[in-house]
Amino acid sequence: MKINWKPGTMIYPLPAILVSCGSDESEYNLLTVAWVGTLCSTPPVCYISVRPERYSYSILKRNMEFVLNLTTRDMAFAADWCGVRSGRDFNKFAEMKLTPGKASLVAAPTVEESPLCIECRVKEIIGLGSHDMFIANVVNILADEKFIDPETEKFDMEKANLLSFIHGNYYETGEFVGKFGWSVKKTKR
Repeated sequence: MKINWKPGTMIYPLPAILVSCGSDESEYNLLTVAWVGTLCSTPPVCYISVRPERYSYSILKRNMEFVLNLTTRDMAFAADWCGVRSGRDFNKFAEMKLTPGKASLVAAPTVEESPLCIECRVKEIIGLGSHDMFIANVVNILADEKFIDPETEKFDMEKANLLSFIHGNYYETGEFVGKFGWSVKKTKR
């Protein structure tokens, strides 16, 4: 039997993402977001939702660019720490011993330790309530070649051991279950 429960944010799991922002080293910052996702595949469009009172909010709004850096089990401590500490008080790259890298098409830095860095340019900001949604075009992706399967030329998500966020907790990704369309694929008998 199901019961009525108060409305809330229960769409899980979500990726635990380190968002890097800033146009030069003096303002580089990291924030951890789980309110992130895909809005469109062609053209590739994604979003992050950020509270206006967060330190990174003004950096994001001023520069209109950011990088989504996927996190791994090895980056879990840094992802959590960057989510509960403010860039007003800490240089998060230095504190977490993360390396700011050079993005190809945006001024915001990448996180070199991340297996996949998604460069984004903001096209629209929508106020939603507690958070504002930054809708952005994906302009480039930098992938660590050690996670590219040489046979399929696809990014190996399982090998990357990506981190996810589920209702206040972090988890590593699980076992492969099936690929898109496997439920209707014809098999030889």
